[in-house]
Amino acid sequence: MKRPLDGITVVGLEQVIAGPFCTRQLAELGARVIKIERPGGGDAARGYDKTVNGLSSHFVWVNRSKESLCLDVKHPDAKPVLEKLLQKADVFVQNLAPGAAERLGLGAAELRTKHPRLIWCGISGYGPAGPYADKKAYDLLVQCEAGLLSVTGTPGQPAKAGIPVADIAAGMYAFSSILAALYRRQAQGAGATLDITMFESLGEWMGFPAYFTAYGGEAPPRSGAHHATIVPYGPFKAGDGGTVFLSIQNEREFGQFCDAVLLNPGLQTDPRFSSGPLRAANRNAMHEEIDRTFSKLKAAEILARLDKADIANAKLNSMQEFWDHPQLEARERWREVGTPAGSIEAMKPPFNLDGFEPRMDAVPALGAHSRAILLELGFSSTEVEKMSQEKIIEEGTA
Repeated sequence: MKRPLDGITVVGLEQVIAGPFCTRQLAELGARVIKIERPGGGDAARGYDKTVNGLSSHFVWVNRSKESLCLDVKHPDAKPVLEKLLQKADVFVQNLAPGAAERLGLGAAELRTKHPRLIWCGISGYGPAGPYADKKAYDLLVQCEAGLLSVTGTPGQPAKAGIPVADIAAGMYAFSSILAALYRRQAQGAGATLDITMFESLGEWMGFPAYFTAYGGEAPPRSGAHHATIVPYGPFKAGDGGTVFLSIQNEREFGQFCDAVLLNPGLQTDPRFSSGPLRAANRNAMHEEIDRTFSKLKAAEILARLDKADIANAKLNSMQEFWDHPQLEARERWREVGTPAGSIEAMKPPFNLDGFEPRMDAVPALGAHSRAILLELGFSSTEVEKMSQEKIIEEGTA
């Protein structure tokens, strides 16, 4: 079955999450992704943990369906390999430290001059210009700079997001920008230079609190798992100790909530709660009214009332409950993929584009494809063996 990016070759000088997350999605759409890793350990994310049959959960998440070329890009004899690779490439993705790609002769200006149709994508913390251009950037630190921690957590304690949102945001914008660049190249013939930053990507996701602060005069308060400005919206305890999340989005829903869930229709016209801003101003009183009813009910009873009243709600699932979620099973979202440590389950990517199945090939061992790629590029077996002996490349097991 033909995939949208069949015939596209991507070379990724990538590491950790942002770059690999971008290129994994390109691979799932059919692109051939050649992942360049350093000898002596490869992508640093390979060593982050050993929880997936001895492999890293970070690495197996973002690196399936790729070929691993273990190459010492700093070695002078690696240059011919890189040149031949890039002659075949449609897309080059790098998320090295600031200035590293340029020092290797792999910067946008140099490669675009040699390869005008190449789509060059650099992912960095803050971009190649400005006062933060040379500043190292890791996910949590970018969360801090983008103000995420200032609005996440409780009134007394800021908290980071539980997933690497800055990396994910940058990877997603790199992915979508590459798709746009490929479309433009098809129409106009020219390649592109893409400058994607973690800071700006996460900054886009900070739009609501940024506007709220800039035009409202103060930041939305840290409110734990409750919404900062919409009330009621968040977790509430049931009498049996369970936790139920619910969300009220408008006055019609609030009326239904008062009538059919709290069984107290008079609350809808209570002057403390008769509009969204008033409920936000009287958050504690609103929560007390809800707690008064919920404390007498089991979580399942509350959820049943909410469902009957057509009020949005959710259970507070653990990660294991998410993994075992009946909705994922019903929609057949799980597939088996190979790894160097055996087969594992992997969630089908959420493209849901009709007429094709996303590629879900194995997670590669370090250097598993080094020899095959070099032979394909025209190097002889003797030359490949010499490079292996001189530690310019490292070979693994396919």
